[in-house]
Amino acid sequence: MNHHSTFLQKITDRSAIIGVIGLGYVGLPLLAAFHQAGFRVIGFDNDPAKIEMLRRGESYLKHLGESLVTNMVQAGRFDVTTDTIRLGEPDALLVCVPTPLGKHLEPDLSYVENTSKAIAKTLRTGQMVVLESTTYPGTTREVMLPIFNKTSLQLGKDFYLAYSPEREDPGRKDFNTQTIPKLVGGIDETSGHLATELYKTAIEKVIPVKTAEVAEAAKILENVYRAVNIALVNEMKTVLSAMGIDVWEVIQAAATKPFGFQPFFPGPGLGGHCIPIDPYYLTWKAREVGLPTRFIELAGEINHAMPQYVVERVVLALNERAKSVKGSRVLVLGLAYKPDVDDVRESPSFELIEKLSELGAEVDYNDPHVPATHRMRKYGDLGMKSVALSGEALETYDCVLIATHHKAYDWQWIADHAKLIVDTRNAMKNVSGKREHIIPA
Repeated sequence: MNHHSTFLQKITDRSAIIGVIGLGYVGLPLLAAFHQAGFRVIGFDNDPAKIEMLRRGESYLKHLGESLVTNMVQAGRFDVTTDTIRLGEPDALLVCVPTPLGKHLEPDLSYVENTSKAIAKTLRTGQMVVLESTTYPGTTREVMLPIFNKTSLQLGKDFYLAYSPEREDPGRKDFNTQTIPKLVGGIDETSGHLATELYKTAIEKVIPVKTAEVAEAAKILENVYRAVNIALVNEMKTVLSAMGIDVWEVIQAAATKPFGFQPFFPGPGLGGHCIPIDPYYLTWKAREVGLPTRFIELAGEINHAMPQYVVERVVLALNERAKSVKGSRVLVLGLAYKPDVDDVRESPSFELIEKLSELGAEVDYNDPHVPATHRMRKYGDLGMKSVALSGEALETYDCVLIATHHKAYDWQWIADHAKLIVDTRNAMKNVSGKREHIIPA
C-alpha cells in the first residue's frame, strides 16, 4: 500500500483526523485552525480541568474569545481527551508541549520525550508526527526519531516525522494562527512534503525548508534576535538613565530613520515562554560542539538583571521620600508578561513581587486580566488575588510599580491618586500635571 498517496488523499478530502497534543497558548488555536479547515480534530492534554472546560464549550484562554471553543463544540468534529491510548486515532499528531529550562539553564526535554514515548506505543502505518515546541536544532532527529525507530515502522515509508515551529504571539490583533507564515522541515524529504501539504490546508502561507534542523534553528534565531536587541535597549536604559537622558525619547528619535534600525523597548525583564528560555537551548547545544555563544549569554545576563534594577529604583525612590522599603506598601500593576492578555508565563512581575517581599515590603498586585495567581513551574502558587483599584486604595500605597501597560488602565487617573509611581513601561508619558512623583525605571 502507498501510504504517501493515501495520506495526501485524506488531506485533500478532509477525511484525515488531526490530533494536537498540548492545548495551551499554541495547541488550542492550532486545533481550531484545522477544525475551521474542515477536519475532525482531537485535542490531548494531561489537565482534566482543561478538558472539562473545553467539553462544556468554555475557553481558559480569554484572549482567544469564548466563541473559538463554542463554535467547535457546536459544529461537531471536535473531541478532547486525557487518554493517550487514543493517540493512534489521528492521522497527524501535532506536538505542542512545553520545553522549559532546568535549574541550571539546561534544556528540559522531558515533556517531548514522554510524549514521544506515549506516541510510540500507538504509532501506526500512515501516521504523521510534527513537533511544534521550540527547541535546539537536532531535537526532532536526535530525541524523537530514536524513540519511534524502536517500533517496527520505517520513517518515510510507514510513518512521517517533521518539525514546524510555533510562532504564536498571544493577544496580537494583526496576525493569528492562520495568517502567520509557517515554516516546515521534514526529517526526510517525504515527511517534509507531506507536512507542508497538511499545513497548507489550514495556514495561509507555508514555507518548506530542506530539513527539520533548518526550521528548528530558524525559530531559535528569531528569539535570539529579540533577546539580544531587548538586552541592548535595557542596557541603554540603565546607562542613559544615569546620564539623565530619557531612553524612550532616544528610541523614538532613532526610529525616525527609515532604514537600518528597528525599535525595541526596555522593560522590567523578559516574559513569555519563548524569549527568556529559548536562547539558552542554542547555548547548551553550542557547548556540545565546543563553541561559545557570547552574545546570547551576555544578553541573558542583562535581561535577567532587570528585575533587580527595577527593585533598586523602587528602593531609591522610597528612600528619597524618607521611606524604608521594609514595611512600605507596594502595588504592582500588571501580572501578565505583556499588555492586554492573561498570559503570566515567565512574567518578571513574579520576581519583582518576590524580591520586594524579601526586602520586607507589603506587596499587592492588580491585573484586570489575571484575577488570581495559580500554580506555576517556577513560583508555585503565590496565593494572591488582584486587588480592586479605587482612588482611596491607591492613596494607601507608598509606591505603585507599573510592570505591564494594559490598555484598561487609566494612567491619568492613576497619576492623580498615587503618591509615588515607578514606571518601567513609559506608561505615564502622556499624563498632565505635576510629574515629580513619577520615576522612570
